[in-house]
Amino acid sequence: MILYCINNGLIQCYFCIIKDNTLKFSKKIKCEDCKLNCDIYQALTHSNSVLKSIDTLHVFYNRHEMICKQGSNVNYAIYLVYGTAKLFIEGINNKNIILYMMQPHNYIGLLSFFESPKYMYSVMALEESQVCMIDLNIVKKLYIENHELLINLNSAFGKSVQLIMNKLISLSQKQIRGRISENILYLSELYQSHKFKMHLTRKELGELSGISEENSVRILSELKNENIININGREIEILDFDLLKKICECG
Repeated sequence: MILYCINNGLIQCYFCIIKDNTLKFSKKIKCEDCKLNCDIYQALTHSNSVLKSIDTLHVFYNRHEMICKQGSNVNYAIYLVYGTAKLFIEGINNKNIILYMMQPHNYIGLLSFFESPKYMYSVMALEESQVCMIDLNIVKKLYIENHELLINLNSAFGKSVQLIMNKLISLSQKQIRGRISENILYLSELYQSHKFKMHLTRKELGELSGISEENSVRILSELKNENIININGREIEILDFDLLKKICECG
């Protein structure tokens, strides 16, 4: 449950979580008290504007809770403080496509910051996560005033576009075996290890690859039987990186 109000153009808020009949509150956290010192805070401190402080909304999510919903209004710039999230398109009959995954310290919904009044996609937490929400109008003002923030946000936007372009190429040109191999390598790079615990379910791995859950499970079993990977529950270990990369490249 989010409790907030607008006071002189700034957000005054509290966030509460009801879990196991326990009511938990998180008071507003001021930027100057945050250890992250994100790009927006850096721009704020170097700004010539009369705006020298902002109130932020820190929100905590459990696994599989929605951070932003496709079709809802874009009111905030959202910064992922900790946790893991997926950005996906909600398709017809619950057939979704995961475009990419997000980890700290990334901006969530950057593609909708300056253009679309509504989210064209959804973002969901894959584990316990925390985000910082900042009034979008404040970010737009700082974006115009601060050259360094402009460069940093444009760079982050470019990376998001590149991930989506790579996804389009993969879905249109690769067979399902190549797609699964590609996404195992993608997760390995994301977690910076050849052995990692997936936050995705088998169904979500299929959505990341644009295939059904059944095909996702089948290809994983094939790769395991061929001693290319090892699977233990949600833990995946790449045993033959070169061969997996070759399958990915050949599609």
